Amino acid sequence: MRESPIIYAPIGQDQVSVYLYVTSVPESGMDLHNMKISNNMGTLRDGEEIAVKRMSNSSTQGVEELKNELALVAKLSHKNLVRLIGVCLEQQERLLVYEFVPNRSLDLILFARDSAKREQLDWVMRYKIIEGITRGLQYLHEDSQLKVVHRDLKANNILLDMKFSPKISDFGLAKIFGREQTQAITSRVVGTHGYMAPEYMMRGNYSVKSDAFSFGVMVLKIVTGRKNIHDVSQQSEDLLTKVWEHWTTGTVPEIVDPCMNGSFLEKEVLKCVHIGLLCVQGNPAERPAMSTVVTMLGSETFTLHALAKPRTNGAGAGADYAGNMP
Repeated sequence: MRESPIIYAPIGQDQVSVYLYVTSVPESGMDLHNMKISNNMGTLRDGEEIAVKRMSNSSTQGVEELKNELALVAKLSHKNLVRLIGVCLEQQERLLVYEFVPNRSLDLILFARDSAKREQLDWVMRYKIIEGITRGLQYLHEDSQLKVVHRDLKANNILLDMKFSPKISDFGLAKIFGREQTQAITSRVVGTHGYMAPEYMMRGNYSVKSDAFSFGVMVLKIVTGRKNIHDVSQQSEDLLTKVWEHWTTGTVPEIVDPCMNGSFLEKEVLKCVHIGLLCVQGNPAERPAMSTVVTMLGSETFTLHALAKPRTNGAGAGADYAGNMP
């Protein structure tokens, strides 16, 4: 990895020289002089489109988290992970330079107010997105040179390319595990309400199984098109409880996102809901490895596992959370 003042970013009306830590340089080199940025998008001199994420001064993601993301992503490469080109850290500037992913994040389409936008995600597309996220996670947990726990999987951190293929992004909170390591404990819990596993939120325990929980929540959201909301004033049920009730009464098709207008394969929907519920089991040991999920998704037949009612953490609909354990 090299460090040189080879990127220019506009601050107000001025052009200032900042540093870019390049994560991957082809043999021919990478010319990043005079990179132009407009509305968080840009183009390198060689014509490559990029996305630039500028962290605000009030952002909870600090310099150390950006450095952590850089050091980690530089060693990872998979079609279902977003490619980080570089990061700028100089004075008050904190910039992440990513490959450009035109359809932005999954949540912007899945939960869009415009029904026409949501209808872009038909069942075939949603199943493809679930499969892609699974393969990206399998790579992180089992197949890469590192064993990585993401710790902040959510629809906002799934980016969609031109063909709506998913790419996992934002590794600022990720942790590297030893090959034989099964879990770790932190006194400071950070993540997103609604996606955090109970053992992580209550005791600070995190592992590939806590990632599996977040993945399970995301699968259920993709199937239903619903956010994980617990609104006491309206006595509305959280997503996991709602899906569980439909699962036990055999009425799962009734909770499928109505934007698909009933156009889905019921067998595949049942499979995905079963996988989602399996991943959010209260006992982490009962949650499947991602390699198992890949096999289940690719199989014409699948075995129904005994399921317990999922535990919820009373979480809201996706607010960031950071707190110290007592």
